Amino acid sequence: MPPVTSHQMSETAQVASRSTSAVPGPRVAIIDDHPLARRGLETILGEARDLMVAASAATIDQLAHWTCECCERPDVAVTDLYLDAGGPCLTLISHLQAHTSVIVVSASARPGDVLAAIRAGARGYITKLSEPEMLRLAVRTVAAGGFALSPELADILHGELAPVSMARGAGQRGAHDAAKGTAGVLSPREEQTLDLIASGYTHLQTATRMGVSLSTVNTYVERIRGKLQVGNKAELTRAAVERANERAPAW
Repeated sequence: MPPVTSHQMSETAQVASRSTSAVPGPRVAIIDDHPLARRGLETILGEARDLMVAASAATIDQLAHWTCECCERPDVAVTDLYLDAGGPCLTLISHLQAHTSVIVVSASARPGDVLAAIRAGARGYITKLSEPEMLRLAVRTVAAGGFALSPELADILHGELAPVSMARGAGQRGAHDAAKGTAGVLSPREEQTLDLIASGYTHLQTATRMGVSLSTVNTYVERIRGKLQVGNKAELTRAAVERANERAPAW
């Protein structure tokens, strides 16, 4: 990691100072090694009256004090996926998620990057094609304990989730769910419904593809939410991704 310059330290201090006059709300820390991108994120989040940009830096080393017991940690850390022109910062995400909730904001919409970030512990993944309000909504959602995903990622993930769904055999599913207990056991039709809904299809489109009525799909969705203890569509997507990861080879 590059050493912290006095200019960088000053810039970070200024960001923290500006946040103290904001209306109390989720505290956000930003990590991005591109100064222009970092300043853009500060501006977008700073425009919201209910969000506080508590810190902003190019590297996690500049914000190492977060792990101190006496320090007030941010509620959400917003980080780029690729820092210092290296590979995806999965180790950083894994480290951060032990201290705060993590949202990845990246130019990459590759399925492998999205799935890997979620597996590392990210609670949200927003592409840089998203509108500013999507980022602000994601921060609020994750700060409240939810999961956020850019709408355009649904179709991209469909290509990853659909083959996994088709490859699931009844025997393999039964053995897996028996090991987990009955709480997470989904029927074959519920599994299919989960993958389609999480991949961006509406309930009506799902019903058409499955050849069933809309009311039947609504019933399946309610059962899935009850069995997996999930709420909105983003949480359904996360559940589908996690179930796909359990059957996929390690990266």
